[in-house]
This record gives sequence, C-alpha cells and structure tokens, in this order.
Amino acid sequence: MMLGRFREALGDAQQSVRLDDSFVRGHLREGKCHLSLGNAMAASRCFQRVLELDHKNTQAQQELKNASTVLEYEKIAEADFEKRDFRKVVFCMDRALEFAPACHRFKILKAECLALLGRYPEAQSVASDILRMDSTNADALYVRGLCLYYEDCIEKAVQFFVQALRMAPDHEKACLACRNAKALKAKKEDGNKAFKEGNYKLAYELYTEALGIDPNNIKTNAKLYCNRGTVNSKLRKLEEAIDDCTNAVKLDETYIKAYLRRAQCYMDTEQYEDAVRDYEKVYQTEKTKEHKQLLKNAQMELKKSKRKDYYKILGVDKNASEDEIKKAYRKRALMHHPDRHSGASAEVQKEEEKKFKEVGEAFTILSDPKKKARYDSGQDLEEDGLNMGDFDANNIFKAFFGGPGGFSFEASGPGNFFFQFG
Repeated sequence: MMLGRFREALGDAQQSVRLDDSFVRGHLREGKCHLSLGNAMAASRCFQRVLELDHKNTQAQQELKNASTVLEYEKIAEADFEKRDFRKVVFCMDRALEFAPACHRFKILKAECLALLGRYPEAQSVASDILRMDSTNADALYVRGLCLYYEDCIEKAVQFFVQALRMAPDHEKACLACRNAKALKAKKEDGNKAFKEGNYKLAYELYTEALGIDPNNIKTNAKLYCNRGTVNSKLRKLEEAIDDCTNAVKLDETYIKAYLRRAQCYMDTEQYEDAVRDYEKVYQTEKTKEHKQLLKNAQMELKKSKRKDYYKILGVDKNASEDEIKKAYRKRALMHHPDRHSGASAEVQKEEEKKFKEVGEAFTILSDPKKKARYDSGQDLEEDGLNMGDFDANNIFKAFFGGPGGFSFEASGPGNFFFQFG
C-alpha cells in the first residue's frame, strides 16, 4: 500500500482474512485497498465486518463514512453526467479521488468530462498517466482519441478509437466516436473536393450534412461553418455567409479565418462599421502588414460611406463614363429643378430644391477628373477649397444647358410641362 500497488496489496489482505476471518487489521487493510481502488461498496462491507468484530473501532467508523461519501459523489456524478453538467462531474471526481487515489474509473470519467469541457491538455495528461501504468486500458485510449477528435486531429483520433476497440470490442463510446470521426472526415473532404471543382451547390450540401454529424465537435464544426460561409459568398448569398461565419466565431472566438471571411462579406454588403470591427479584432490578434492594410481600407470605406454618395445621387455606377455622368446630370437636374415644382407645397419645393442642389454638387465633383479622384480615394474635398455650403446649383445648371437666359419650365395644362430655353 505504501508503494501505491493497491491491487497486489488487496490480494495480500484478502489472503490474510481467508486464513483468519477474525483478523481485524486484515479486514481494515482489505477495505482501504478497495476504497483506494474506487470500490466503495466492497470497502463498506469490509469496514462493517470490522465493526462486527470490534464495534468500537474508530478507524473503521471513519473509513465507513469515507466510503459512504465516495458512493454519494458517484451517484451525483452519474446524474450530472446525464444532465451534461461536466464541471460538476469533475468536481465530484476530484473529491472522490481524495479517498480513492488509485481509481482508474474515476480518473477516466474526470478526463472524459475535461475533454467535453474543451480542457484537452488536462484530459490528455490524466489519460496518459493511466496508459503509462496500463497501456491496454481501453477507456484511456478512448479519452486520448476524444481529445484529438475535438482538436480536429481526426485521423489520429481514429487510430486511438480503433486501438480502444481492439482492447474492448464492445466499447460503445469508442465505437460511436470512431463512426462519427470517420463520417466527419469523409464529408469534410468531399465538401472540400466539390468546392475546389467549383461545384458550390454540392459543397454547400456536403458541409451542411457534416454539420449535422456531431454538434459537440466545436473546432471541426467551426471550420465547417466557415467553409460553408465561403461557399455562400461564392454563390453571392452574402447574408447567409455572414451568418455562417458568425456561427464559426461563436464556436471558436480565436478563428481568424472566419473573422476575415465575415469582414469581406461586410465590405461587399457595405456594412463598413461591422467590417472595421472584425478587421480590428484580426489585427489585434495578428499584427501583420496585410491585416493592417485591410483594416485601413475598411476604415477608409467607412469614412467614405458617411459622406454624400454622389454616384447614388446621380444614379450612376462608380465606373460611369464622362458621357454617362453628363446624361445622368441632365436627367436629374431637369427632374428636380425648382421651376418644375413651383406649384407644389412649400414642403415639396424645399425637398426638391435640396435634391437639385445635391445633383449640382454631384456633377461638379464627378465631372472634374481631379476632384473625382480625390472623392473616390476618400480625401476631404474641402481641402481643395471646395465649400459645398456656398455652392450655387443654378450656375451649374445654366453653364450646362447654355444661353444667357438659362432654362425655364412652362405649364401647358394641369400637371403638364414643356421646357423653354431663354
């Protein structure tokens, strides 16, 4: 017992009481060995036998209480495992191991719960300690495999599950985990292959099927969500792609690739504040030149988005030609000219006058190559001395349409207008 060889000690103690059933110390030793090995029921029987022989034996009385405590922790742990309250199971096993330090069963249950809590190094350490003493322990092999499986080292995990099943062919947990691991690996690989071949619809279906295999495998599922998000972005389903990347970072807050993918989708959907937040997260984690540039670009687009969108005001694309910009100005200027709305309410006149001025502003900027370049790059136009507060849209209108008298609208009947040049 002093050497920690409790199974050999148990054999010796059992032999001693077979030779003399009234040997109190022999029964005490046997009980202590059973308790150290985690067999609290057998330990209780030994201590009760001691009390039958010596009802005042204080050591037996205390050890009987210890055995009852272990049985109670076992009972609570069993119920909590069913409820998936793994933290509480670990707590119970730690308490039980204070009385049963050599119990592999308690250690394995603790290690399994540590793995399910994502505390893989601790779980690996417990399982490895057992395997050093007993390399054929199927439960310890299963836990080693489980840790690798949850860390997305699926191929190595399968090897441990297979080894566990060789030692215990009816090991249900190892069998299920092995099946899930193989299915996940196959689906993920098939999805990757379909994606590389450009078959995005099939890739989406395969990644979706893979996500349904094991909701507990957080790291692999985070990658699957990110992969499916990439597929959705290729299919131009950008909101769905954002949702997938959000699910990925919920599962793994350190997953840089998912933040980068989501940030790009935010950029593509002009949700620049969200994009800046994601790129800031990425840059805080990995301060590379590339990530710094991505953040800078997002910040610039956010700044630009807060200004007036002159392209939108004119109703043209950002790559519009000079002629397209002129045609757009002609159309919008005529549409919003104050003379056209002289018979409208004061509120409508005010709104149309505002739009007319904005159309003039937009044309002034976008028709001048230098100003357009500064505007497109996000620079402050007022640095050029262009103060839009003092801007006169009528001067632009007259210059565009020509003639000293400018341009006016005349009514030809209710609700109808014709254009008249002065």
